[in-house]
Amino acid sequence: MKLPLKGAIDCDLHLPSPPTTALLHYLPPYWRDQMETRFIHKMNFQLTSYPPNSPLTCREDWRPNKDESPLDQLRRQALDPFGLEIAVSSLLHGAIVLFNEDMAAALCSAVNDYVAHEWLDPEPRLRGSILITGQNPDHAVAEIERLAHDSRFVQVILPVMGDMLPGKRQMWPIYRACEKHGLALALHAGSTYRFPTTASGWPSFQVEDYVANSTGFENAIVSLLAEGVFSECPNLRVICLESGFGWLPTLLWRVNKEWRGIRQEVPWIDRPPADILRERFRFTLQPVEVPDAAMILRILDHVGSDELLLFSTDYPHAHFEGEEALPEGLPEALIKKITRDNPLAAYPRLSGAWRPHHHQKAEQTS
Repeated sequence: MKLPLKGAIDCDLHLPSPPTTALLHYLPPYWRDQMETRFIHKMNFQLTSYPPNSPLTCREDWRPNKDESPLDQLRRQALDPFGLEIAVSSLLHGAIVLFNEDMAAALCSAVNDYVAHEWLDPEPRLRGSILITGQNPDHAVAEIERLAHDSRFVQVILPVMGDMLPGKRQMWPIYRACEKHGLALALHAGSTYRFPTTASGWPSFQVEDYVANSTGFENAIVSLLAEGVFSECPNLRVICLESGFGWLPTLLWRVNKEWRGIRQEVPWIDRPPADILRERFRFTLQPVEVPDAAMILRILDHVGSDELLLFSTDYPHAHFEGEEALPEGLPEALIKKITRDNPLAAYPRLSGAWRPHHHQKAEQTS
C-alpha cells in the first residue's frame, strides 16, 4: 500500500557508510596520523550483519549508481517518492565494535560530523542519530554533550546487543544525557559481537543471528524495566529499530505475570511493567514480520495501544517492492498515527517539545 498522504515521517532510514578516507578530514590531527601511518584508513569499517550482496541488504533498484551522487540517489529513491517531510537517518559504522575505546570515540565523532556536514546541511528533510560506543559511557556522554546544541540530531543510537544489558547502572549516564537534551534512545538490531547472540552459544548460520535479534530486543526491554531506568529517567523515550513487534503481546503478558509474583525485589516498578512499556517504548514498522493488516490490528489490540508503531522504510533494505511501504488495509486513522502523530510524540526534538539551552556552544572539530 502506498502512502495515502504527504508529509510522512520516516523513523529509520540508513545512510551509506563512507570510505574511511572521507572521515580523515573530520578527525583530530593525532587520529588522522594514526589512521594513515597504521594504514587503518584503508579499512572500510562496514558492519557485516548484512551480507553485502544479499537482496535483504539493499533492494536491487536501490543499489548505488556511480553516475549519481549518494544524496541525489537518496532524494530520488526515498525522500521524494514517499513524500517524506522528515527522515530520521542513521549511519551504523564499524567504529562501535572496536576494542580501543579512544579510537572508537574519535571515529564516532568523525562519523557524526560527516553526517552533519555531508547530509544534514544540504538536505533539510534529514535528521540525524548520534553514534556512540556503549563500552565507555564517559566518552558517550561527552559526544552527546558536544552535539546537543544541534537540534537536527534527534536520537542517540546503540546496537541492541552490546557489551552488557542496556539497563545496567553503568549505562545510566548516557540515558541521563539523552533525557537532559530531549534525545530519544534508539536501539537498533545488531550486536557488537562481544558475546554470543543466543543464550546458549554462538550460532552457525546467518538466519539464526537474524532470529536472535527479536530475543535481543526482549532482553533489552526487560533489562531497562527491571533495573529501574524509567524511575531514574522518567521522560526517556526508547525507539526500537528493525525490532519487529509481533512478539510484543506475549512479552507484555509474561513480564506482568512474573512481576506480580516477585515485585518486592524491584520496588521502583510501581505499576505493571506493560504500562511502562506502552508509555516509554516505540517500534518502527519495517520490517513487518506479520502477514497482513488484520494481524497488525490484532497485535495492537492485544498490546492495548495504537501509539507504539512508527512509520519507517528501513531504506535501502529490501522489505517491500516499489512504494508499498504500508501493509494493505490499515485504517486511515491508524495510518495518520503511524506516519505522523506517533513519530512527533516519540521524538521531543521533532515536535518542538525541546529547545536547546542558549548557553550551549558547538565545539569545533579539530
